[in-house]
Amino acid sequence: MTEETTEVQPEASDETPKETTPEVTTSEEATPEEANAEPTAEVVEDDAAAAGLTLGSGAPAEEDNQPQVDPVIRGKIDRFGAALGTGRRKTSVARVRVKSGSGVITVNGRPMEEYFTVIRDRKMILAPLLVTGEEGKVDVWIRASGGGITGQTGAAVLGIARALQAKDASNHHALAEGGFLTRDDRMVERKKYGLKKARKSFQFSKR
Repeated sequence: MTEETTEVQPEASDETPKETTPEVTTSEEATPEEANAEPTAEVVEDDAAAAGLTLGSGAPAEEDNQPQVDPVIRGKIDRFGAALGTGRRKTSVARVRVKSGSGVITVNGRPMEEYFTVIRDRKMILAPLLVTGEEGKVDVWIRASGGGITGQTGAAVLGIARALQAKDASNHHALAEGGFLTRDDRMVERKKYGLKKARKSFQFSKR
């Protein structure tokens, strides 16, 4: 007897394999990289133009439209054509008179080199004249009173600066930038009750 062998064939399934087609991205659908990309300058300008804005070349800033304030002139010109200025420092007062001349500086009837023996004080007095270019072109007469040499020097500097400002208003910016028109309001601190000086106290004794 011969054994009959039967081959079992797999049953055909009704499901047919689907063909995969590559996805095509359209211009409307942007990739994540394109979505995160920064807009170009042209796009920004177009958006700004649509909104009615101007970039770069717009209206001037508000600071340019602010009116300029005229400087305050604290000196004056007398009837003889000389410029007058008063300066103060600590308890010192200096009245200054400036007029066209050869550069002579007189303090309380004495030459400046004789009255102010410290070189630092002389340089401080000449500083406003150097800044404005008036050194050697004007004569300066100073009458100082009160305080000491340091206070009188500071008062004379302020008085000269105010006189030069009154003589020519164009000197204001040079003098202001150098700080010569600012009144130094520092004063000696008063002595306190129970203390030796303003801050210094007596020697402490435990017993």
